[in-house]
Amino acid sequence: MTPEMLNEFFMSMGKLSAALTICLSAIGSSLGTGAAGMAAAGAWKKCYMQSKIAPFMLVAFVGLPLTQTIYGMIVMNAIIRSVEQNDGAAFIPIAGLFAGAAMGLASWLKGKAGAGAADALAETGRGFINYLMILGVIETVSLFVMVFVTKTLV
Repeated sequence: MTPEMLNEFFMSMGKLSAALTICLSAIGSSLGTGAAGMAAAGAWKKCYMQSKIAPFMLVAFVGLPLTQTIYGMIVMNAIIRSVEQNDGAAFIPIAGLFAGAAMGLASWLKGKAGAGAADALAETGRGFINYLMILGVIETVSLFVMVFVTKTLV
């Protein structure tokens, strides 16, 4: 394999890594918003059936898993920048796979926690800030991944 072919291979792997980052984090966001959205709809239904006010704040639990897609985009851009600056050399192509998987999993689990929070808030009408704190702790995982991966690529 010639040096040019090897360089092209690493450039392609770097771009694949970048694509995996955004795709996997977006899959997690989809799963998370889906889980929280289904729970919010069910919680609103329970409120309507009991003639209780349905809290609009449940929408916050549904939307929170979307942030991981933004973090995935930031990491994707950092990977692309790193690959272009280094001509594909000195780059670990698997980084995007693991970063995207970590952020996607955190997003999915944040959605599941948001589903529980939506049910609890609709039933009791209390604890919104407490539930947000729990979701914020889960969010921290993705923030750490984003910061540490982008820092290592610079």
